[in-house]
Order: sequence, then C-alpha cells, then structure tokens
Amino acid sequence: MSALEQKIGPLQCVVIDGGEAPTILVVLCHGFGAPGDDLVPLGQYLLEMLGDDAEKFRFVFPTAPISLADQGMPGGRAWWPLNMQRLMELFQTNDFSELRRQEPPGIDEARQMLTETIEAVAGDFDKDAPLVIGGFSQGAMVSLDVALRGLKDPPAGLIQWSGTLICEAQWKAVAADRLKSVDALQSHGHSDFVLPMIGAQWLSELLDESSANFEFIQFDGPHTIPMESLQATAELLRRVAANAS
Repeated sequence: MSALEQKIGPLQCVVIDGGEAPTILVVLCHGFGAPGDDLVPLGQYLLEMLGDDAEKFRFVFPTAPISLADQGMPGGRAWWPLNMQRLMELFQTNDFSELRRQEPPGIDEARQMLTETIEAVAGDFDKDAPLVIGGFSQGAMVSLDVALRGLKDPPAGLIQWSGTLICEAQWKAVAADRLKSVDALQSHGHSDFVLPMIGAQWLSELLDESSANFEFIQFDGPHTIPMESLQATAELLRRVAANAS
C-alpha cells in the first residue's frame, strides 16, 4: 500500500491504491493550514478497515493551491484565503450568520482546480465508476462546493468532517437536485472552537433535506476526526462498493 506523489490536473496529489485495479475513486481534501498529505494516514487506515473491499478503492489527496509560508505556516496550504481578523470578530459576537451567507473570495478558483483534478484522475476509471468526495474543515467546504457546482455528475458519496455552511443561497439553489442520489456523512464536535456547532447544524439541515441518505455524527470533542467518524466513513464506502457491484 504505497503512496505515490504526482501532479494531477493543476494540483499536486498523493495517490494510494487499495489494489491493482481499483474501480472506486475517493478524493479527500485537507483543511486550512495543513500540509497536502495531512489526511494520507487516515486513507491508509480506512483501507485497513475496509478489509476485502479495500482493493476496489483509489484514494487521492490533493494539495490546496495556496501556500501559507508567508503567514508563518511553512508547508501549510489553503483552498482560499481567510480573513482571520473578521473570523475573530464573529467569535466575539457569537453571530455566525454572516459566515453562512458568504461566498468566500477564491472559492471559485479552488472549485475549478479541484474539479479539473478530479476529472483528470477519473479518466483512469470507467465513466460510471463511483466517486466519493469529502474533506476536513475548509477541505469539507470545497468538496461540497465541487459536488454541488463543479462536477458534471454528482458523486455517489459525500464526507463532511468538521465543515460548515457557506454559500447558502448558491448551495440551496442546487442541493435538492444535485444530492438526491448521494449518500452523505457529516461529523462535528460539540467543543469545536474553530468552526462552532451552530454552523454544522445549519449544514446538516441542508444535507438532511437534500441527500438520499444522511448521517450526522455529533461527538464530544474539538475540531478533529474521531474514530467513530472514521468507522462511519468506512461504512459509507462499503455501501458505495455494494451498490456498484
């Protein structure tokens, strides 16, 4: 189970195949400030959890396009810039309604690049091969934006680890149609002080109303991915594999 680094489309990626001829593509996007390979160990762990089904999967971990080295985070990457001062002001007022309405500057470019990368790697698969897309934090947001407004066809599965609702008007306009056949999973910690639970609850309402199947795991913990979320992710991947066979 070796990890191969390569450029796919416009983005540098790490690729892990569970077998010699995978038939299902999983794309997982890291969060703000993390290096591009941040989620690779989770992919390796998920393949172990999948057992005999692991050989069906290819995991791709794209590196976000923006370097944060000039902000004191060597190796850190971002899908789009964040206005940290404004985020701190929102925390002080405990009013995050502005965040749900915002279409962040740079998200269009991030969506386009991630879509191009997914389309490039999907070229190695049959045209009907299932795609599961997701990520953590800002990576969850960009993955959902790509699922709703980027890809030609919706994914089979959607994973939202510690994400939040943004682009509310734009997402709600298309979610019912784009997610009607999607198996969606969301997880979020009650002690998350990076992206508070209220934003996750707003996101869960959108996903619950729109998705074919939706599970929301709320856990006692901070901005992280707990074991129960990984177990639920493995179950989602098994369902996708079963539906594809």
